[in-house]
Amino acid sequence: MGTGVMIGAGIFALTGQVAELAREWFPLAFLVAAIVVGFSAYSYIKMANAYPSAGGIAMFLEKAYGRGTVTAACALLMYLSMVINESLVARTFATYTLQLFDVGSRTWLVPVLGVSVLFFAFLVNILGNKFIQTFSFFMAFIKIGGLVLLAMGGLYASGLSFESISVQPQDTTFTGFLGAVALGILAYKGFTTITNSGGEIQEPHKNVGRAIMISIAICIAVYLLVAFAVGGNLTIDQIVQAKDYALAEAARPAFGESGLWIAVGFAIVATVSGVIASVFAVSRMLAMLTDMKLVPHSHFGMSGDVQKHTLVYTIVFAMILTVFFDLGRIASLGAIFYIVMDMVIHWGVLKHLRKEVQANAFILVTAIILDAVVLGALLWIKAQSDMMVIYAAIVGMIAVFAGERWFLNGKNNS
Repeated sequence: MGTGVMIGAGIFALTGQVAELAREWFPLAFLVAAIVVGFSAYSYIKMANAYPSAGGIAMFLEKAYGRGTVTAACALLMYLSMVINESLVARTFATYTLQLFDVGSRTWLVPVLGVSVLFFAFLVNILGNKFIQTFSFFMAFIKIGGLVLLAMGGLYASGLSFESISVQPQDTTFTGFLGAVALGILAYKGFTTITNSGGEIQEPHKNVGRAIMISIAICIAVYLLVAFAVGGNLTIDQIVQAKDYALAEAARPAFGESGLWIAVGFAIVATVSGVIASVFAVSRMLAMLTDMKLVPHSHFGMSGDVQKHTLVYTIVFAMILTVFFDLGRIASLGAIFYIVMDMVIHWGVLKHLRKEVQANAFILVTAIILDAVVLGALLWIKAQSDMMVIYAAIVGMIAVFAGERWFLNGKNNS
């Protein structure tokens, strides 16, 4: 499931966004993002090996901080970053699909198609867990195979000459590069959904950690192949101009006009299956937070169990984001929420559970520092170019922490 979610969204949505910030160093930004994620994954692997469960991140936070505001708020931040990711994938589906009809990405059809694919994901999720897990497993293989095919064709067409990739870039700034790394982290964060599988995987004390490492390794290989293929067929300016559908644009030189159809076809498969898998994981996570009495819940007159209700909330929220935010803003907001939550996880393991899970303090501190550096760079860039993202992030985090404190205090008093 984790690899399916990771590859479903990451490379299709983020190649152009990362290239816009890192310029000629955009493949390196994906590699550095993988290194940062590698340090981050250490905490999750240690926790998953020690406490395998279906609870995943929420359970890790509870082990570190107890059932209080920090656990509830940070679990909710993770939930929000995953819903944001769904809207990112939904808009990516729309921008790629519209390339078949020679329609630009600045059209009202983008949110309409994005909302449509979210509604389709809702209908599929009603069918039940077993179907979704089997479907996601097979789709992961198709997506990986499709991306490798596109990448190999692109590399062949480029003659292995990479005009938009340079060891000595002309336009890349250090801050821009770090901001690109922050967005690149989003392409790998799907590994966190694997932590929810502790109750289903055989020998979870060993195999959850292995599954995380294998997923990240597959993504590194596929993402770098694709990045070099895109960089070999398009100039940086062309990548940035087509940033919402860069892989489709890069497929034209490799496969001719049919390349567009091939790239868009795989993008549709990847994004649709990615949304379906993500909606399943996210609604299940919110249902678990509800069962733990960490978030408020209202039926709003709906029948069915709690997970059916959380499925509706998740889809509606993702639809709202899809309508009102563009790809760049969605990606930045998701990165901010995720990295903040990630730092809280590392600090919890370092401060409260290091001896219990036998974690190395140096690796944990390094993970916190790396997260802080790339988050700081992203915030600096957005402060100069798009304060709306920072305002939305600040308001969102204040609302989450204050709301959870109010809810939990009221529950304890009653």
